[in-house]
Amino acid sequence: MKHGIINRYLMREITGIFVLGLTIFTLVLLMGRMVKLMEMVVANGVPLAEVLRLIVLLLPSFLVLTIPMAFLLAVLLAFGRLSSDNEITVLKASGLSLGALLPPVLLTAGAAALLTLFISVEAVPWGNTGFKQMTMDVARKYAASAIRERIFRDDLPGIVLYVDQYDEARRTMQRVMIQDSRDQERPLTIFAQSGLISSDDSTGVLRILLKNGTIHTQRKDDYRLISFGEYLLTAESGRSTPLVRTEMDLGIGELRNAIASSKLPPQTRLKMATELHSRFAFPFATFVFAILALPLGLSNRRSGKGSGFTISILILLVYYVLLSFLRTLAEKGGISPVLAVWLPNLIFLSIGLLLLRLASQEMTIRSALGRLFRFGRTA
Repeated sequence: MKHGIINRYLMREITGIFVLGLTIFTLVLLMGRMVKLMEMVVANGVPLAEVLRLIVLLLPSFLVLTIPMAFLLAVLLAFGRLSSDNEITVLKASGLSLGALLPPVLLTAGAAALLTLFISVEAVPWGNTGFKQMTMDVARKYAASAIRERIFRDDLPGIVLYVDQYDEARRTMQRVMIQDSRDQERPLTIFAQSGLISSDDSTGVLRILLKNGTIHTQRKDDYRLISFGEYLLTAESGRSTPLVRTEMDLGIGELRNAIASSKLPPQTRLKMATELHSRFAFPFATFVFAILALPLGLSNRRSGKGSGFTISILILLVYYVLLSFLRTLAEKGGISPVLAVWLPNLIFLSIGLLLLRLASQEMTIRSALGRLFRFGRTA
């Protein structure tokens, strides 16, 4: 009965901080993308509802990272607070051992790990593919709306477009300048008094009908000036290419088929294998961080929340830098993909278990090293 109450109390303490940390970490990672997406609303007239749908599709790829991050922070801060408020001392005085604190932590970590596993295996490929497809669809649909007065538009391949006045409702332009360098040997500079722009929503191809203007072209010493009454120019919006899916967009079955395929280059198959194993390694990191954070939180009783946050950031930085380095090495064939994505977990798990053992014996790392040094001298 007593253990059940304590377990629920610890789980509530961890969960509250976890939700807050998850929100903060996810918003921080989303911030860069959100600025770009909000530009679509302001510059291209894309409805806010469609931008919100894009953000939802982005969330899975961020949550896979932020759930383990938030859980590490939650355990560190939760047990740091309990320790600084002497609640851990009271629990130990009542006969509760360090081992009794593990079940609620591991149970909560298990729930977080299962959620991360589902997102990693199912939601990430769905979200990444959906985001790419919807981005292309939105770009095609609003290709003509991206024109702004007195601003050079250079997102059209090989074309720079400048419009002095633009009526978005009628899609008419006044005083137009176009630099067309798609033919490198004979680039064109076009000036027109007016024009009309339309787009094909299915392909993203822009049709620009120019009126009353001139075309300036120069090829070495050959300069030509051509006047026209009407001139039709078509341009790819840059989004009419077919959807290209990378290893991040593939499901587990697709990744396995790609790895087994002899048609793909060896380096591509290595990337696929690394991605496949990372889908399972990331969720397990939640358990690793839980075991590592518990003894660190207990030993952080005097340093406060700021110290706990700093420790969590340092751990995450070392973990992800090491993981990134090993993944790059694996993709180049320098190390097994399995070892590359699981080695950081094994290293940090070993450190966590060592710290747990020291904490159970009421020892710090400094005292343990001192004892080991004295033992070496006497030996």
